[in-house]
Amino acid sequence: MYEAYVTAFIALFVIIDPVGMAPIFAGLTQGAPVSYQRKMAIKGTIVATIILAFFALVGKGFLETLGISMSALRVAGGLMLFVIALEMVFDKRTPRKEEAAHKLDEIFDDISVFPLAMPMLAGPGAIATTMLLMSRQTGHIEMQGAILAALLTVMIITLVVFFLAGGIMRIVGPTVNAVITRVLGVILAALAAQYVLDGLKVAFLGHV
Repeated sequence: MYEAYVTAFIALFVIIDPVGMAPIFAGLTQGAPVSYQRKMAIKGTIVATIILAFFALVGKGFLETLGISMSALRVAGGLMLFVIALEMVFDKRTPRKEEAAHKLDEIFDDISVFPLAMPMLAGPGAIATTMLLMSRQTGHIEMQGAILAALLTVMIITLVVFFLAGGIMRIVGPTVNAVITRVLGVILAALAAQYVLDGLKVAFLGHV
């Protein structure tokens, strides 16, 4: 159970990337009162947690209704995560998200649900990762509980990072933040490759 928790925590922490989200959140709430910043942080993380928990618990049944196999999801999710990993390594992901977020921020005053909760926190990559982790522990209630606990832990860390976003960015600086993003990208690329290999094993050999 501990191994399942650690694996899930690392995977979700990498794909949700609370540290990488700090500058984006700070930019979205720049100049706003502290009460507004905290309200957006709390609401955004709660909504994202609900979305990810929903897909973790019923996502497999939903896919089966559509006739999509878990092996197909593993391969598709792995490829998608690999693209995200490349963007992180070559520093393409954060600028793109910042640009989209600022454009949306000009229209919506409440940024908690969109774009903060989705797609920034509970985006396609996070949803796919959550479902993939749960699918690997089918029938093991304790293991799946550990995965949900890891998800909750990551979201709590994300909330704390959002509370401290302004101060963190001043302390960490752009250079250290860039290094952290690239290291996380390399780890995510390895996890993505593993998802693809698992999916191919199930599809062609019938087991993981």
